[in-house]
Amino acid sequence: MLLTKKQIKLIQSLSAKRTRDELGLFVAEGDKAVGDLLHLFPCRLLVATADFLSALESDSRNVSHPVSVSEVVEAAHDDICRASALNAPQRAIGIFAKPEAQLSMSDIQSGLTLMLDHIQDPGNLGTIVRIADWFGIDRIVCSPDTVDVFNSKTVQATMGAIGRVKIVYSDLVSLLSQLNGTLPVFGTYLEGDCIYDAELPSDAVIVMGNEGKGISETLARYINRKLFIPNFPQGVATSESLNVAVATAITCSEFRRRVTK
Repeated sequence: MLLTKKQIKLIQSLSAKRTRDELGLFVAEGDKAVGDLLHLFPCRLLVATADFLSALESDSRNVSHPVSVSEVVEAAHDDICRASALNAPQRAIGIFAKPEAQLSMSDIQSGLTLMLDHIQDPGNLGTIVRIADWFGIDRIVCSPDTVDVFNSKTVQATMGAIGRVKIVYSDLVSLLSQLNGTLPVFGTYLEGDCIYDAELPSDAVIVMGNEGKGISETLARYINRKLFIPNFPQGVATSESLNVAVATAITCSEFRRRVTK
């Protein structure tokens, strides 16, 4: 079966958030991303080379997590290149159904919840999702002005973690006001308690701010625990700040280190 112009147009149209929202679909590209997501989300269209499809058939994960694909197109690599948004296309492109994730206040009040305030870079968001997955944080709440998690660059950066972490978009101020101080809410700043000395509980909210501006003023008043990641050696001039994904990794790692002691 040949890859049609209509299918190529559909794949490329999903680069727009409006289209993704209207159709309830998103695109994943690459052997790893597509291979992982096939076991996690219904796939509406799988476009892949013969060798990728052959490897998929022999994948042992199919026994416990069967793959659900509505339509499969075996395509030459040149055809995949025509449809791809990547500079170096791999062997597979998948169109998947977007999950309808929901999160309740009771969910937030137990365990760790990441909240992201106006994260703009797709790569940063994707990396943060992957970090959350690594450290067993299964939920992320994004402010409405955070980049779309189903942006193809974000999906690519998650390396399949998007299928294991529940991600919702909501008014962070509204959610934090409902907590009414019943849960510690941590934020990272250039001043505050040193993260390596601070008390870090197993039930908490961790807020990470925008790449350039940090946590917004409207959200800052709900932060009741300010954390500082110190540079080394202290007193020596270094970079002004850390990339938000790097800061998230350090913060999540330190929270989890305390739990496993």
